[in-house]
Amino acid sequence: MKAFCADNIRYGRVVLAAAFITAFIFQQAHAADMISYDLDEDGRINMSLTGQDGDPVKGAGVAANRKLGNCMACHQITALSDQAFHGEIGPALDGVADRYDEGELRSLVVNPKIYFAETVMPGFYRTDGLHRVMKGFEGKPILTAAEVEHVVAFLKTLKD
Repeated sequence: MKAFCADNIRYGRVVLAAAFITAFIFQQAHAADMISYDLDEDGRINMSLTGQDGDPVKGAGVAANRKLGNCMACHQITALSDQAFHGEIGPALDGVADRYDEGELRSLVVNPKIYFAETVMPGFYRTDGLHRVMKGFEGKPILTAAEVEHVVAFLKTLKD
């Protein structure tokens, strides 16, 4: 019975985190403005969506912003320890640049389901295949292409 309750509590936290992310993220771009990208044979997006490198300082801001990246709703990030309320649903992002290359990081931000089919993490640069999207947000990605690149640049700084 204890295991059953613990599993239900854990599942409830996952559902709550997904609802939190959906409720507080502000979507900016429209699907018509989205930049197409190619996946390599391993699911990486190796080319910058904007053709330029992102700014890691801006990326930290996007990651910490509760209405944009909101990474801390689910992840702990020591580099953002000045921010309150880090989540425990997803893995800590410390050392993520040691575990994934730039193309993998970009894919994980754009659409994490490429690597993790069961994740509750949203695709931050995706508009297709979504369910139960509020009318005002239909056809709009969570982040712009530039914001994706800024987040990728920030994640690349997170090494052990």
